[in-house]
Amino acid sequence: MKVDRVLVDGVASGEVLVLDAPLSIWGGVDTESGRIVHATHPQFGESLAGKIVVLPYGRGSSSSSSVLAEMLRIGTGPAGLILEEPDSILVIGVLVAGRLYGTRCPIVVASSTPPDGGVWRITGDELESAH
Repeated sequence: MKVDRVLVDGVASGEVLVLDAPLSIWGGVDTESGRIVHATHPQFGESLAGKIVVLPYGRGSSSSSSVLAEMLRIGTGPAGLILEEPDSILVIGVLVAGRLYGTRCPIVVASSTPPDGGVWRITGDELESAH
């Protein structure tokens, strides 16, 4: 499946977690565990750690960049992000983490996304099932 746009290039694979609502990484996710802690989020309690996370877009606070970078540094961040709309705050967090810590987390924009729970792979401008 082709992606519409590559925001941060890279390769990643993991179980897909489809979020039903936007998420603020700052305040909405526990950095230490990678779990969603925003009490009213539909996926409350789910972990982003090591997953290909599909979300409509990030939800605010520029501090989300530093929280995402820290999650990637300590290994609780997502393996990759698939967005419905570009989000510069998430891109900045991934780029900073890559520069400072040598981590990788591709971010793509796609109008067609993989289903929840399957194992998928982001490879540049392609999404493919890893089964």
